[in-house]
Amino acid sequence: MNPNPAAAGIGAVLLDIEGTTTPIAFVTQVLFPHARTHLRSHLERHARSPAYETLFAAFREEHAADSLRGEPVPSWADEPASARLMAVVAYAEWLMDRDRKSPPLKDLQGRIWDDGYRRGELVGEVFPDVPGAFRRWQERQVPVGIFSSGSVLAQQLLFGHSSAGDLTPFLRWYFDTRVGAKVEADSYRAIAHTIGLPAGSILFVSDVTGELIAARAAGMQVRLSIRPGNAPQPEAAAFEVLTSLAEL
Repeated sequence: MNPNPAAAGIGAVLLDIEGTTTPIAFVTQVLFPHARTHLRSHLERHARSPAYETLFAAFREEHAADSLRGEPVPSWADEPASARLMAVVAYAEWLMDRDRKSPPLKDLQGRIWDDGYRRGELVGEVFPDVPGAFRRWQERQVPVGIFSSGSVLAQQLLFGHSSAGDLTPFLRWYFDTRVGAKVEADSYRAIAHTIGLPAGSILFVSDVTGELIAARAAGMQVRLSIRPGNAPQPEAAAFEVLTSLAEL
């Protein structure tokens, strides 16, 4: 690929996180276990905060929808407060077990990770080629955004407390599943609208071919990220591959 994105007609780069900028193992073996370990104690500290009342209501709404569909969810109780807290804990763990892309779960995980980063217990891991790519694109005036199933807060924390230092000055946009599912073309159309560029001038890089198919359907250029630890992908042969952001 042309080493100068702007010269190749790329006006902006949109990146996935897991398997693209960051090893999947950091998310699955560090972040997720940290959130589970600190789930109950975190909620006990913050349960009376108005912001957490809103969060609990979102969990209850999703729980009710799961119950209506016949999902085997844990029981729920709103009273007393201690029972509600344990209901949230049990349901959050149930969602984690299923790797559900649940907005309130992603919100809660981000808050727990915020505490962990602030205490120095977490450091966001990025591949060695990432900082150099960010600097190179900034020098060439090619802005960069992130689209991840993790919350915007979780994204900002990872790059703000990364193993390479604070990388947030290199990132202009953050998108999570509030814009839509990562396998839906409309999500990428909405992102292109927010970025303010034609979809065809935006390059999306991800390790998941389902996401690339959706982005391509929206008109974006796409590349498949192949990194150590990434899972084999169906239809991988249909995509141009990157093994390092240094190739872009």
